[in-house]
Amino acid sequence: MRIGLRIFLGYFVMTGLVAWFLLYTARDRLQPALRQSMEDTLVDSANLLAEFARADLKAGTVSQGQFAKNLEAFAQRRLNAEIWGVRKDKPNHRIYLTDAQGKVLYDSDHLAEGQDYSRWNDVYRTLQGRYGARTSPGDAADPESSVMYVAAPVMDEGKLIGVVTVAKPSGAVQPFFDQAFRGLAKAGGVVLVAGLLLGLLLSWWITRSLTRLEDYAHAVARGERVGLPRLSGREVRVLGEALQDMREQLEGKQYVEHYVHGLTHELKSPLAGIRGAAELIAPDMPAADQARFLGNIRAQTLRMTEIIDRLLALAKLESRQNLEGVSRVDLAELLAEVVASRAPQLAQKQLQTRITTVPDALLDGERFLLGQALANLLDNAIAFAPSTSTIDLAVQRADGRFLITVRDQGPGVPDYALPRVFERFYSLPRPDGSGKSSGLGLPLVREVATLHGGEATLANRPEGGAEARLLLPVG
Repeated sequence: MRIGLRIFLGYFVMTGLVAWFLLYTARDRLQPALRQSMEDTLVDSANLLAEFARADLKAGTVSQGQFAKNLEAFAQRRLNAEIWGVRKDKPNHRIYLTDAQGKVLYDSDHLAEGQDYSRWNDVYRTLQGRYGARTSPGDAADPESSVMYVAAPVMDEGKLIGVVTVAKPSGAVQPFFDQAFRGLAKAGGVVLVAGLLLGLLLSWWITRSLTRLEDYAHAVARGERVGLPRLSGREVRVLGEALQDMREQLEGKQYVEHYVHGLTHELKSPLAGIRGAAELIAPDMPAADQARFLGNIRAQTLRMTEIIDRLLALAKLESRQNLEGVSRVDLAELLAEVVASRAPQLAQKQLQTRITTVPDALLDGERFLLGQALANLLDNAIAFAPSTSTIDLAVQRADGRFLITVRDQGPGVPDYALPRVFERFYSLPRPDGSGKSSGLGLPLVREVATLHGGEATLANRPEGGAEARLLLPVG
């Protein structure tokens, strides 16, 4: 499936889901809103009728009084009203009046006269001096036939003498709800069609730039000297620029220049040492001096070999896009092997190691690369740790990943050097006065971490010394 069609279908589905969600939400919220509006009207009606009922209730003439006559006449009226397209011909209220004990004195439907309504919430709460309202089924067999009841107190000189309740079927607002929902559904259809057209336009606009980018990539693959086409859209432009940068890297311009410059810079010092020692060696000089100069030549030769080997290993690692030969690696076991491999260096400085791990410290990765990374971190710790001190190596779980730490008790890393410790060829003098390293150990550690989907950091500890961290995903 072409990307343009995918974008179109994705946008269309998203627009459809949004329209459906809005309609679904409106359906859930519109009906309660209409009922709330109806309740507001019933509150006004109940309080108005409470004023009209006061005289008859006080005189004890409710059933024969003017209040009852007016309500009977109201029930017979033909309203002949059309409300926003909804026809209404007759009232659909029920009104009943109780005394101060909750006994029904009048019921417009003539269903409950003489009955005790003091336990119904509308009457009960009003008699207690609170807002009285309830919703009850109009037909026990039909759960949708709810009726809303709102009551108001009948007061005479500050004394409650009765309660008026106005009831109205909740279904009375259903025609208005259906009418409003049909309007919303039509609007949703319009939004869906508009989303369809906009999705077509968007997919065409995006795929036009992607097609240009595809043509450019094919031209580069054929070896043609073409420039990056003009692309619309920030993300597509960034992708095009990234493709152009990758092209330059593959052609070897910046990559080779950087490595050659760094290698040349690093080889100057050992070459100068070798040349100086070679020029000073003479056949008639004492054997001790000859041995010293030859030792210097060997040392500088080994340093050059180390730089070249490490640089080749780093270059090979940087060119890889994924792991090879993945296996289940036991980090505790790997740490122990790395420490054992550095036993001579540790013994030379009388250093102790302390390894702490969590149970089942297992992950999927390249055992050889992880061993190289841990060995480089341990080499750094040995180089900077004071004699007779302890190096701590630990594995723990942190936020669903394995955190491997290597801590020494050395002088730490100067603040100016912390941002640069992972740069190629960047190295610091050792505390014991020995020469700098190749400066390629920590860059290799970073590449190993990145290849495994993790990260590497180096920081100073508040209590002294440095702490190298290797954060790797659990897997």
